[in-house]
Amino acid sequence: MTPTQLRAFACVVRLGSVKAAAKELAVSEAAVSMHVAQLRKEFDDLLFTRASSGLAFTPGGLRLASRAVEILGLQDRTVREVSQAGLGRRVLRLACTSLFAEHAAPGLIDLFAARADDLEVELSVRPVEQLPSLLLARSADVAVGPVGPPRDDLAVISFLRYEVVVAARPGHPLAGHPVGGAEVRRAMWALGPAAVGTTGVMPTVLRRLGVPEKHQRIFQSQAAAIEETKGSDAVTLAVRFAIGADVAARRLSILDGPGLRAQGSWSAMALPAHTQIPVAAELMRFITTPRATQAMVKGAGVDLGRFRPTIHVTLWS
Repeated sequence: MTPTQLRAFACVVRLGSVKAAAKELAVSEAAVSMHVAQLRKEFDDLLFTRASSGLAFTPGGLRLASRAVEILGLQDRTVREVSQAGLGRRVLRLACTSLFAEHAAPGLIDLFAARADDLEVELSVRPVEQLPSLLLARSADVAVGPVGPPRDDLAVISFLRYEVVVAARPGHPLAGHPVGGAEVRRAMWALGPAAVGTTGVMPTVLRRLGVPEKHQRIFQSQAAAIEETKGSDAVTLAVRFAIGADVAARRLSILDGPGLRAQGSWSAMALPAHTQIPVAAELMRFITTPRATQAMVKGAGVDLGRFRPTIHVTLWS
């Protein structure tokens, strides 16, 4: 059993077909089939068969799929940690949703990374539904997203509540008086990437209000959507603490009406405490402190002219 065989098998399991696995791995379908055949021969187990609804796994195939993801994650992490250790540095891999990455992660990372000169933070933005699997595959050390149901296989800590509001420029026709549902459905919406999908506070608000997709314009960031809102007749969804300065300076106005406000909260997830790497355990403790909360809401207060933490950002579709 080799890492190459396991990687091919894990890819087939995740994508549901040999063809898709071959495309992602940039090899031929025959090569992927050969690796799977070698595993079947070694374990004397069919591992999976094709069914009308996808792949049907044997009990051994399911067990191997789980172990393959874990082994490959450990291998990748070991390579990275050994490389960084040779340079005298530690790495924390933080995966989070786009909403947290844009509004709260910068202040948190600034303050957390400032506590140690040997720490690098790799930040990847991923859909919320992928966060648990990234942790279980050891492709991320800590993940942050909306609070979900309790899990036995992960440590979960809820740490920050926030409010999502609908905002527009002060002179907007909908500003200054209660707004009805029909009015917001007719409005054009300038939205950030967090409004895309089915999970999270922002998609929930849009569904509840019944905003048609033809009235939704998605920008590359929430900041871009807010700038568009300031100079047009569009309305936007925003995290309230993130637009506080714009509201105070009368560059934006918060609209009032049924369903135009919603509460959200973020939670941090990691593997169970006894399997966490030290720096992940450190962040899980730190993220609930008052200093961390202040940094996420108001920024870390670090003079960026004097200090710039080493942060690598990876954006995923």
